Amino acid sequence: MGAGHNHAPTTVAGAQRRRLGVVLALTLLVLVAEVAGAVLSGSLALLADAGHMATDAAGIALALSAVTLAQRPARGRRTFGWQRVEILAAVVNGLLLIAVAGYVLVEAIRRIGHPPEISAGLMLVIAVGGLLVNLVSLTVLHQGSGESLTARGAYLEVLGDALGSVAVIVAAVVIATTGWTGADVVASAAIGCLVLPRAWHLLREALDVLLEAAPKGVDLGDVRAHIAGVDGVLGVHDLHAWTITSGLPVLSAHVVVADEALAAGHGGRILDALCDCLGEHFDMDHCTFQLEGPAHADHESPVHD
Repeated sequence: MGAGHNHAPTTVAGAQRRRLGVVLALTLLVLVAEVAGAVLSGSLALLADAGHMATDAAGIALALSAVTLAQRPARGRRTFGWQRVEILAAVVNGLLLIAVAGYVLVEAIRRIGHPPEISAGLMLVIAVGGLLVNLVSLTVLHQGSGESLTARGAYLEVLGDALGSVAVIVAAVVIATTGWTGADVVASAAIGCLVLPRAWHLLREALDVLLEAAPKGVDLGDVRAHIAGVDGVLGVHDLHAWTITSGLPVLSAHVVVADEALAAGHGGRILDALCDCLGEHFDMDHCTFQLEGPAHADHESPVHD
C-alpha cells in the first residue's frame, strides 16, 4: 500500500472564517434595516429581500460553524475529522434558498391585483444602502469564492442579495415616477426567480460531493492513462476518486505491476512516480495505491474498472 505525502491536509475553507464573520455582520445589519423599511414603506419587494437576507444570514452562520468544526483534528472513528460538515452546510443553504424563493413567488402572486400603498422614497433609500453593503460583502468574499463550496455559497447568496437590491431600486424608481405600485410585485417575483437557479446549482454541487462523484474537472480516463504510463505499471483497476470537502480530493486504486519490478524491489520507486504524477497533473496529494502482481486478481473479489 502507498499513499501521498500529505496526510493532514488543511481545508481551504478554514481560511474563510474571518471573511464569513465580516459578511455575517454586514448581512445582519442590512437585514434589520430592510425589515424596518418594509414595515414602514409597505413594500413586499423589501420584505422579500429581507427574507432572503435572513436566510442568507442563517446560511452564512451555518457555514461559519461548519468551517470551525471542519478544523477539528481527526480522531477516533472520524478519520477525516469534521471536514464533511462544510458540505452538509452547503446542502442546508441550498434548501433554505429554495424555500425562501418559493415563499416570495407565492406572496407575489397573492398580491397581484391588490397592491398596497407604498412609500417609494423610503423603499429607495433602504435598497440603495443594502446594495452598497452587499458590494462590500462581495469584495470580501470574492477571493475565496473559487476555493471553497462554503465561500462560494456565501458569495452566491450575497450576489443574489445585490441583484435583489437592484430590483428593489428599479421598482422604487418606477413607483416614485409613475405611481404604478405593481412594480413592487414584479420586483418580488424577479427576486424569487433569481434565487432559484443559483440555489439549485449550489445544492447540486454539494450533493455530488455527498454522492462521492469524481471531483469537478477530473477526467478518470485521463487519470487512468497517466497511471498506466508510469514505468513498470501493467494496468489499473478499482480506480476511485472523490471529494471529502472543498480543496480535498482523494483517490485510491489497485495498480498492477510486473512481477519482475516487485521482485527487484522497485515498488517504492513506482509509488513515488505515481504520487508525483497525480500530484502534478491533477493536484491530488492524498492518493492511496495498492501495488499487486498480475496474478493477484485471482485472490480478490470481482474487480471494478
